Amino acid sequence: MQLSLTPAAGAVPTADVSSSSSGLPLWAAIPAALIGGLALSLASPPVGWWPLALLGVTLALITLVGRSIGGAALVGAGFGGVFFFTHLIWVGEFLGPVPWIALAGLETILFSIGAVLIALAYRWAARLPHRGAAQLVGIPLLVGGLWAGREVVLGSWPYSGFPWARIGMTLVESPMAEVASWTGVTGLSFLFVAMCAGVVQWARAGGLRFLRGTLPAAAVMALLLLAPQFPTSPAGTFEVGWVQGNGPAAYFDTREPGDVLAAQAQATAPLLGQPMDLLAWPEGGVDDDPLADTATAATLDRIVREADAPLLMNAATARGGDVFNSSLLWTTQPDERQRHDKINPVPFGEYVPDRWLYEMIVPDLVGLIQREYTPGTLPPLVTVDDVGVGLAICFDVIYDQVIWDGAREGAQLYVFQTNNADFRGTAENLQQLAFARMRAIETGRAIVNVSTTGTSQVIAPDGTTVATIPVDTASAAITTVPLRTGLTPATILGPWISVLVPVGALGVLTALGILHRIRNRSSV
Repeated sequence: MQLSLTPAAGAVPTADVSSSSSGLPLWAAIPAALIGGLALSLASPPVGWWPLALLGVTLALITLVGRSIGGAALVGAGFGGVFFFTHLIWVGEFLGPVPWIALAGLETILFSIGAVLIALAYRWAARLPHRGAAQLVGIPLLVGGLWAGREVVLGSWPYSGFPWARIGMTLVESPMAEVASWTGVTGLSFLFVAMCAGVVQWARAGGLRFLRGTLPAAAVMALLLLAPQFPTSPAGTFEVGWVQGNGPAAYFDTREPGDVLAAQAQATAPLLGQPMDLLAWPEGGVDDDPLADTATAATLDRIVREADAPLLMNAATARGGDVFNSSLLWTTQPDERQRHDKINPVPFGEYVPDRWLYEMIVPDLVGLIQREYTPGTLPPLVTVDDVGVGLAICFDVIYDQVIWDGAREGAQLYVFQTNNADFRGTAENLQQLAFARMRAIETGRAIVNVSTTGTSQVIAPDGTTVATIPVDTASAAITTVPLRTGLTPATILGPWISVLVPVGALGVLTALGILHRIRNRSSV
């Protein structure tokens, strides 16, 4: 096996990497990129066949070898466009095609910019010895860092970012998922891409005629396959009642005031009187602000008394002129209640950033979004009988810092509350569940993922599913959930990895560019 390809149009000639491995011609690179983008999309739910991520990433990298800046931007846009427009098609269910096109289009542009940086890494490394450590070890690590760094940028900018489509999250079904407990999702993405890049470099350096060149990629693969999940310490068990009311919780559902609360209460009824430590409802399970509406508060008081357990519920609450997406640990004693407000409200879903600007562009769509949630500042944790319960409200599950903060604050299990009603019949539900399962592996803690309309699940600390309530079903259950203590390396090192990987990759790329420029000047 050898990557023997004709030089790409507009590419800079290589010196030492093998004269026959300059890159695919553009006419072949574009369809290869499109196939790679589709493969990566199919690696995620609902298909979820993770080996396709190997194909997708490897094709993406092959198409960037020897590319000019314009060519890299083009093939990167082709790969990213197919991936994001298929992966995020569910976004259009809420407000139509415009938000879907806008989000997927922005992600594609940012992905394309990242592709240019990877192409520059290949170009500037062309004069390094093609069978040396710099090519076989250094360049794969650099490419992995640039890819993972791009994921960090996509997950933080603009408007708090959208860290949804990440390589690491496609691997929850794979034997590599346990690495996330050591490195976090960013670190898992970095290692996975570095492994694929190592295979590409080996192929460029001679393939089957240079078997020794497989060692770097094989070493990373062994690490990914053999690393066990970091062990956390058992700390007893917790009886959690969890309820999926299947009420009319979507933004445009036809309903009367109190219908969602009534659906949740009705589905909860079979659990009342049974022993439990906590009763958990989903995001949006209560229509009205119980801190302001006495009838709603009275209903919650009754449920708590009959359950003989505190109720973790969620509703929009107003305080001081601001509106929050709030999870409340409801008890009959007001002074014992605890609260957490969603930290990352969804732009163009829960608030409209720069509303004045977008009202000029799409006034009809922006006018439909009346809610303007304020970001919360309270820790993502409540305490029940000295047991820390970590929280993430809906899309907050995709933000690493929310999950890490919960663990650091003392979470022994997590409850993720979500409302998927706006995305009924789409892949959003299953993609979000994959995030929840990966968070269990990453933190070594059990998770109760409870939704208004489904799918709700209890997930063990190793990421396996313990119990399920299927989509569009009103049901409830009480599950014995294991408690865990101790922090995984991911929760400690994750913030550092998320900074060092992109900063380090950009630093190395800059140094490589400077060295390339110096060599070019000296050869004139």
